[in-house]
Amino acid sequence: MIDSAKIELRNLQVQDYEELKESMIKSYHSMPHEYWTKKEIKTLIRKFPEGQLCIEIDNKIAGCALSIIVDYDKFDDNHDYDSIIGGENFSTHTANGNVLYGIDVFIHPEYRGMRLGRRLYEARKELCEHLNLKSIIFGGRIPNYSKFASELTPKQYIDKVKLQEIHDPVLSFQLSNDFHVKKVIKGYLSGDHESKEFATLMEWNNIYYTKSGNLVKSTKTVVRLGLVQWQMRLFKNYEALVSQIEFFVDTISSYQSDFVLFPELFNAPLMAEFNHLNEAEAIRGLSEYTDRLLETFREFAINYNINIITGSMPQAVGDHMYNVGFLCRRDGSYERFEKIHITPAEESAWGMKGGNQVQTFDTDCGKIGVLICYDVEFPELPRILKDQGMNILFVPFMTDTQNGYSRVKICAQARAVENECYVAIAGSVGNLPRVANMDIQYAQSAVLTPSDFAFPVNGIKAEATPNTESTLLVDVDLDLLKELHNFGSVRNLKDRRKDLYSLKLRKKNKS
Repeated sequence: MIDSAKIELRNLQVQDYEELKESMIKSYHSMPHEYWTKKEIKTLIRKFPEGQLCIEIDNKIAGCALSIIVDYDKFDDNHDYDSIIGGENFSTHTANGNVLYGIDVFIHPEYRGMRLGRRLYEARKELCEHLNLKSIIFGGRIPNYSKFASELTPKQYIDKVKLQEIHDPVLSFQLSNDFHVKKVIKGYLSGDHESKEFATLMEWNNIYYTKSGNLVKSTKTVVRLGLVQWQMRLFKNYEALVSQIEFFVDTISSYQSDFVLFPELFNAPLMAEFNHLNEAEAIRGLSEYTDRLLETFREFAINYNINIITGSMPQAVGDHMYNVGFLCRRDGSYERFEKIHITPAEESAWGMKGGNQVQTFDTDCGKIGVLICYDVEFPELPRILKDQGMNILFVPFMTDTQNGYSRVKICAQARAVENECYVAIAGSVGNLPRVANMDIQYAQSAVLTPSDFAFPVNGIKAEATPNTESTLLVDVDLDLLKELHNFGSVRNLKDRRKDLYSLKLRKKNKS
């Protein structure tokens, strides 16, 4: 479990050296005397600062990726490690090269299992694309080969790793991150007895590479959303529900999604154990799981490198019960959001109270907003969020009948048009016959858009099959919103008559 872990992916600094050295020694336990000198790290940072990446957790270096740029046309595939990196001065590095060459990646043993290596590899890919380099190449160790060398050639070993008949901690990871084996090299790294001094020359091709070069730096504008259409059913226990959560997070993150959205009150199946209580007491019992689920979601956000919008859960604050959710960012931070408008059923059955927080949230994909179900039926809230800079509105919902669902969808679609934004809605399906007030569900999750030439004619980017557990993966282009705002057929935001009316959020103290 994590408490207040803060994860930051950043460029390595010279003052990080002592922690870097300690992490490397522990990472390469079989070669404890092989670590970079401070002079070498200084040289790398001076020559190519943006190519030296590290992950810091709670002010401690947890992982590192070092690289240079080389003119690969001057080398052939049979090179060795020392010749390709140019010795301790890295003399082969050139800003005019065409390949990003990886010279080291390692993760401190204490932080393995958090998928930090994948995060470093993704950062390298983004750097390769940004610098308009042809590919990423490096020599990869095959540390488990020594166990099979007497019976398998390197080629046979690699083939078995590809077929997952053998697991190699390095090669298996590289293959799962879209690298392919370009060649087997003999004598690549002197002293690598675990690999029998063999190495796999690994390559990842930049499909956006253009020979012309001179690309200007551009900000990422296409954001991938993953929506969970959650099946309501009874779970054997809390751990079984968490396992289902992780399945969806794992699945959606494997498609390199930026966000995953869960529905409102998705954890309602856990209420079955409180059926002997009245409805108000049962929802309070369910709220006892909220803090545990928050910590679980925070772990998953870090481990799977994805921003998670947790849907909503009941939370007791003093004598009051609120319907709340959390944005768990992939850097370990999180924020809380509240349902502002409580339905009559929530108030009468559960004694729910409306929250007071209306705000956008900063993410690595820009500002977002989150409104829980009924809240999207009040146009003032999304307009306030849009005025704060929101481009994507997430709406976790729970509706029992199709007419209830239609209210949410129709209003969400109107909000997309009014506010020139994308709206993602995700709900639950199925039934819970043993849970009072939660017995039937209806949903069709969707991503909704403005209605203009750059968008689908019906304002629906994509939608799931109704009443079937599934995921929905959708790319949304934020640049299209800018074009709409400036050149759209109609300009809903620009054409507001502020000389006649205005909208203002009042500050209110929490009760």
